[in-house]
Amino acid sequence: MKLLIIGFTQAGHMGTYLASAARQLGVEHQMVNAGSAEARSRLGRSFYWHLRGKRPARLDQFGAQVLDMSARTRPSVVLTTGHAPLDRAHIEILRGRGMRVVNYSTDDPWNPALRAPWFLSAISSYDVVFTTRRANIGDFLGCGVRAVHYLPFGYDPYVHRPWPNTSPAGVPSDVLFVGGCDADRLPLIGALIDAGLSVALFGGYWNRHSKTWPYWRGMADQDTIRAASAAARVCLCLVRRANRDGHVMRSFEAAAIGGCILAEDTADHRELFGPQDHAVRYFRTMAEMVQQAKMLVANAEMRRRLSFELRKRLRLGSHTYADRLAEMLRLSNVTGECHARMRQFLN
Repeated sequence: MKLLIIGFTQAGHMGTYLASAARQLGVEHQMVNAGSAEARSRLGRSFYWHLRGKRPARLDQFGAQVLDMSARTRPSVVLTTGHAPLDRAHIEILRGRGMRVVNYSTDDPWNPALRAPWFLSAISSYDVVFTTRRANIGDFLGCGVRAVHYLPFGYDPYVHRPWPNTSPAGVPSDVLFVGGCDADRLPLIGALIDAGLSVALFGGYWNRHSKTWPYWRGMADQDTIRAASAAARVCLCLVRRANRDGHVMRSFEAAAIGGCILAEDTADHRELFGPQDHAVRYFRTMAEMVQQAKMLVANAEMRRRLSFELRKRLRLGSHTYADRLAEMLRLSNVTGECHARMRQFLN
């Protein structure tokens, strides 16, 4: 059994986690960097994003590269991530060669900020689509996708693991948030700042606002995020409303690192973390968020208990990206030796 992964190869992207998962499962695999489909200059990328319907500048060349590699390596499954730069013609050729072509949808394709007509036109060509949000299942089925499965994010135990809070990169904070500065997130972070809490922010665009830029720590590598998570009293988990998220990548990553989590109260988070005060604290309103954050900051013993219960709950579940990849291959009807390996891993 051979696997071809199409995704971004930079650390922290889904493609790298799935490649790591394939190694853990003992699955022979190769990876093609989706970034090579983009224009090389910032101006070129901006032109194609804003004026060409978010179409990658080198979509045709990239597709030809994938077709050439697949002809040489003969993968059983071609696994694409997110808005993968393959159009309908490329996917149909791969399927015509007897390969299963599946997509792991990590963003909402119907989010107005991400909606790309060329990608939406290609969706129905996939054999299977796995989505991290239940809100998209009906959308995919309505587009004619043959099979759709809900499959949440996960974590890589080699990357997302407990980290000493004595690391030099771990500057203490009351509340840590890792993620972009969406419009609906800005008032929430502002409320924490107004409440007098020490806030640390990693991610894009927080430096564009006068209230949040003093608390912005930039874009960081995995070691820095792990250290900041270990040093923070509270790790805040916010979903992306425009994506219709019930959880985000950070939901699993912060839990695996060992943070004390304050999470938006969603069905996904309840399914992952359990009831209120079992392993995390939840909030529904801005006032509840500030109240819960202050309570956790003031109660070190509660933070230790929640963090301990959260790590235990995560270990007892099957939430690594190796678990996710095994499930994808199983539901993609891959047979033979790979199934035996997956059964051994899952048992």
